[in-house]
Parts: sequence; C-alpha cells; structure tokens
Amino acid sequence: MTKAERGGQSSAGKFTKPSEPLFPKTPQQTNLNQKLSLCSKLCFAIGAAPKEVTSSASAFFLQIYLLDVAQINAFQTSLVLFIGRVWGAVTDPIIGFLITKSSWTKIGRLMPWILGCTPFLVVSYFYLWFVPPFVTGRFVWYLVFYCLYQTLINCFHVSYSALTMFISTDQKERDSATAYRMTVEVMGTLLGAAIQGQIVASAHTLKHCPTHNMSASYLGNSSGAEIVKSLVHSQEYLSHAPATKFPLQSLARVVHRLGKLCLLSEAASKEVYMIAAGVIGGVFLLCTVVMFLGVKEREDPYGPKTEKQIPFMQGFLMVMRHGPYLILTAAFLLITVAIQLTQSNFVLFCTYAAGLREHFQNIVLVILISAVLSIPFWQWFLQRFGKKTAAFCGITWIMPFTMMLVFIPNLLVAYIVAVSSGLSIAASLLLPWSMLPDVVDDFRLINPYSKGHEAIFYSFYVFFIKLAAGITLGVSTLCLEFAGYKTGSCTQPAPVVYTLKLLIGAAPIAFIITGLMILVLYPINEDVRRRNKLCLDELRKQSIGSTTSEDLSNA
Repeated sequence: MTKAERGGQSSAGKFTKPSEPLFPKTPQQTNLNQKLSLCSKLCFAIGAAPKEVTSSASAFFLQIYLLDVAQINAFQTSLVLFIGRVWGAVTDPIIGFLITKSSWTKIGRLMPWILGCTPFLVVSYFYLWFVPPFVTGRFVWYLVFYCLYQTLINCFHVSYSALTMFISTDQKERDSATAYRMTVEVMGTLLGAAIQGQIVASAHTLKHCPTHNMSASYLGNSSGAEIVKSLVHSQEYLSHAPATKFPLQSLARVVHRLGKLCLLSEAASKEVYMIAAGVIGGVFLLCTVVMFLGVKEREDPYGPKTEKQIPFMQGFLMVMRHGPYLILTAAFLLITVAIQLTQSNFVLFCTYAAGLREHFQNIVLVILISAVLSIPFWQWFLQRFGKKTAAFCGITWIMPFTMMLVFIPNLLVAYIVAVSSGLSIAASLLLPWSMLPDVVDDFRLINPYSKGHEAIFYSFYVFFIKLAAGITLGVSTLCLEFAGYKTGSCTQPAPVVYTLKLLIGAAPIAFIITGLMILVLYPINEDVRRRNKLCLDELRKQSIGSTTSEDLSNA
C-alpha cells in the first residue's frame, strides 16, 4: 500500500489527514482553494440584481397595475397572481431536476441555463406590462405571460442560487460572497422600485381623478370612465333644457375636454408601464453579461469519488429527510410570506388607507435604502453573534413598526417606519441564503457519497416559498374582492381600508411569530458550523489524495 493510500484511510470511521501527494494538484483543484477576489465577488453579486429588479417591480406594482391600468377585476387579478405563483413553484423542482441531469460544459453546468433563459425572460417580462387592444381576453393574456415569466425566472434563479456552492469551498468566502450578493439584491430591489415607482407614479396620482362638477362622495367611489359617462349623460340632458338655465356650449366643451383628458391619462398610464418594463429589461441583460464575464463555475471534489449514480427521486427523499433543511425552510417560508404580504399590499395601503398616494414611491425608496445600508451591519452581526441570533434580532424588529403605521398613518410616521423596517427586510433577505449553504454542507457530511444535489436544495426551497406566497397573495386579493374593492376607483369603501390594515399589520406579524418559533429548533449553531467545516476539509484532502494515488498506480 502506498503512502498516499495509507493517508486516505481512517480508523473507527474518523477522518485523518492524508500525507502530501506525490504529484502536484491539478489546476482546477488549486483554484478551488484560492480566495475569491473582490472582482469575482462583485460580479457574482451583480448577477443577483436582475431577478430582484423584476421581482421588486412586480411585487410592488403588478397587483395595482392589473386592477387599475389593465382593469381586470379583483377576482381575475387574484387568479393571475395565485396561478402564476403556484405555477412558478411547481416549475422550480422540475428545473432543479433538469439541472441535476445536465452535463458539465466548458462554461460549467449552471451557466448555460442562466444565459439561455435570459433573452426569452426579458421578452416575456415586457409583455407582462403591455395592455393588449382587446378587453375580453386580457385575463388569459396576463395569466399566460405571468406563468411564462415565472418559468423563465426560475431557470435563472435556481441556477444562480446553486452557483453559490461552486464559486468556493471555503465557508467564509461563500458567506462573504453571499453578503455582497444580498447587498446587491437589496440594491436591485431598490433599483426596480425606483425605476418602476418614479416612472409610473403619474399613473396613480389624484390628478387623474377629476374633481370638476362632481360631489366629493361621488368622485370617491367612481372611476374616471364612470365619471366621463355620467358627464356625457348630463350633456344629453342639458341639450334639451332651456337655454337660459345652462350655458350649453361652454359645458359641452368642458365635458369634451374632460373626457379627452381621461382617455389621454389612461393611454399615458399604459405607456409609462411599458417604458419602465423596457428599462428594467435592459438592466437585466447588462447585469447578466457582467456576471458571466466575471464568475467562473468550479466543480467541488468535496468527498470520495464514486461511480454510483443516485436517482433524482432517491436524492429528493434524502434531502426531504434532512431535519435542518426542513426547519430552515419552514421558518423562512412563513417569514418570507409575511414580508411579501406587506410588500404586495403596501402601495394599495398607502393609496387607499393611509392617504399617502402622492408619497408611496418615496417611502418605498427609503425602505430599500435603509435595507441596503444595513446589510453590512447584519453581516458583521452574524459573524460576531451567530446567524441564528441575527435572525431573531433582525426579523422581530419590523413587528412594532408595522403596527405603528397601521394606527398612526401620517407622513412623518411613515418615514420613521420605513427606516426601521429596512433593517428587518435586510435581515430577512440575508439570513436564509447565508444559512442554506450551511445546511448543504451538513448534508454533504452525513452523505459523503451523494453528489450533485445542490440544485434540489435550492429549487425546492424556492418551490415552498413561492407556493406559500402564491396562496397567501391570492387569498389576500380575494379578501379585497370580498371587501368590495372597486377597480379604477379613486377611493375605496371602509371594508377595503380595514382589510388593507389587516394585510399590512396583523397578518404579517402572525406569520413572523410562527416562523421564529419554528426557527428555535434549528440545530446548526456556530459550533456545528466549525465542526462541519473541519470535517469537509478532511474529505476534500482525502479526495485529492485518492486521486493522486490512482494517478500513481496508472503510471
């Protein structure tokens, strides 16, 4: 037995450090142990921006766009959001399965998926914000393009998320790259909200709610089209009235101009949404190219080599039996649902419940700027006190402030709440994606001969998150329908306002509390992480020593 072979063996099932191999490591193995450069981390992080830019724009504005611009009713809107999210959730594991079956290419196994789906994704995203000339089939139009967009964004996101495990084998390097990624993700969310919010803000301001010749109560419960129709009927009535009572010609001109103004405002609303979609599509393409040019996908020989192929279903069952994965997924599923529930109803809340119609886009920017600035703080905090502690401290921070906005809906309080909420949003974005690689490492250590299941972890995590979010958002929109939401109306009845307050305040808090109670059971603390790192380093060294011994025998 050679010296290298003896170094690869162990007694009592323990890992031992192999002796130095007689042949130098291959270039690929050498690269695996190198530190990531700042440029590589930044390029990897920039790859996170495209998905967040589009997701932010759709999360904040798709619901109100479908209701007030595309003007499909609340029930159809809830179906589009629910079916689209569920479809996206279902396609996640399918895409994960296809990725695990993909062959390794010159640019890696994940990069071809990222590059291949990007152009089609941009086209589908643009048509999601296009109002077709027909009215009857608009529901089907938006359902088809939303499902297509969800499918393609899953191809991009599952591949990109799994790429985290193939840029470095070092936990600190991966955590550092994840921190850069989360910072850029929040900046992407900020950019998406800024582009969409600033461009389309004019489509939702009070200047499009006419106030001439109408009572305030009527205007508050009527759409622009209803007002124009009423004025036209009034004109027909006045044309038969005595000339001494009404200045018919002047009134007719007012009615004509008002109707023309409303029609122009509707056309402008549709146009600004398409402009925003085009700009965001360009950002998506640019960031994807930068990420591809600056990131190299590397294969990780984390354990002993084996010729045994584990079927996808067997690998899936192994993943689903891994306790830390189930606990982490369940906890952040509920926390993410709470954040998305707040996010998707925030614009409606500001518009109809808080009287902040003119300020919502600026409040959104303050939230996201606060989140961007707090990412470095949470990265320092999790390194100093641990990831589990950071999750509890960061996510509980949002609860009192959301209730404050519900009970004190004025502008000053809204900005205070925006700054404070940004801290929790940053923690909710950073922590799950920083903790998931630790779960994968824990699984690798328990199953050293099972390789290539990273896509299963990431795709099914996204699957469960999207499925729960889709159901929740669909139900929340149905609640607005049952409360009496009026499409295109300048104000909403009291039951709708009350429902929005529940969707912003009480419901998210209930989800967060339940999620944190589950997170208490999460077993991977800092001591476990350090132990796993040492054991995986031994596995990698044994794998390299075994490969060198085989080369020596062949020679």
